[in-house]
Amino acid sequence: MNRLQGTLTALVTPFDKEGALDEDAFRSHIQRQIAAGIEGLVPCGTTGEAATMSVAEQAQVIAWCVEEVAGRCPVVAGVGSSSTAESVTLAKNAAAAGASHLLLVTPPYNKPTPAGLVAHFKAVAEASGRRPIVFYNVPGRTAFDADESLIAAVCDEVPEVVAIKEATGDLERACRIKERFGDRIALLSGDDFSLLPFYSVGGDGAISVVSNVLPKETAAVYHEVQSQRLSRAQDAFFRTRILTKPLFRQTNPIPVKMALAALGRCQPSFRLPLVAGDAVEYSELYDALRRLGLS
Repeated sequence: MNRLQGTLTALVTPFDKEGALDEDAFRSHIQRQIAAGIEGLVPCGTTGEAATMSVAEQAQVIAWCVEEVAGRCPVVAGVGSSSTAESVTLAKNAAAAGASHLLLVTPPYNKPTPAGLVAHFKAVAEASGRRPIVFYNVPGRTAFDADESLIAAVCDEVPEVVAIKEATGDLERACRIKERFGDRIALLSGDDFSLLPFYSVGGDGAISVVSNVLPKETAAVYHEVQSQRLSRAQDAFFRTRILTKPLFRQTNPIPVKMALAALGRCQPSFRLPLVAGDAVEYSELYDALRRLGLS
């Protein structure tokens, strides 16, 4: 299960009306994802609002996910933080809960030197008992961009890095990463807008936001490409695109949670500083759900 491929969902974390963790909604969401053919689940990432959750809450969410999955697919637990000490604690907790992999973003805000980034990844790998790690590059969130040379420097020192989540949507960069690493490291997209072209240049899968709402269709894009059925891959991809634009009109995960709330799958509940907008702000989103036959 170390090799990651196919579609993994960046899970939302449902909260109840008071802002507490909603265990029942979370477990139900996981079951729907697996039933639809999703090949991995990623709790406590950006989409999961981990930044507003306590260390104990993150450990609880990961434990629920591992328990509900029951070995049916990889669980890639988010353990990112600006503090290496906190990431180490999160990694220990995730490993203790049984997560198969860790998702480790480059530390937000700090902008570490290359040596500091290597030390950060090495500390997390050691603390987790050498759990496989997904290197997460998302400069739009972190204000720090790790190019393929920096990724290589980390991978050379931290062999636990088995995959890269590349969220820039830059296909030229994806090509350079693929050329540099080949099959040594799985190349995963973190950009729903570019899934089809990403797979065409050798992408191994994706960690998707859209798949929270359209798991079957998002998974189909990858599988149809692998089966060399381009027309079917295009059909699935353009179906997901009906939802992609409105899901990113505002900061993720506000729109995706609003979509799931409209489908009765969670509350439209967030923790500050995230807040839901007025209903009129989601008219495009709700229209997309109707076009897709979901509401």
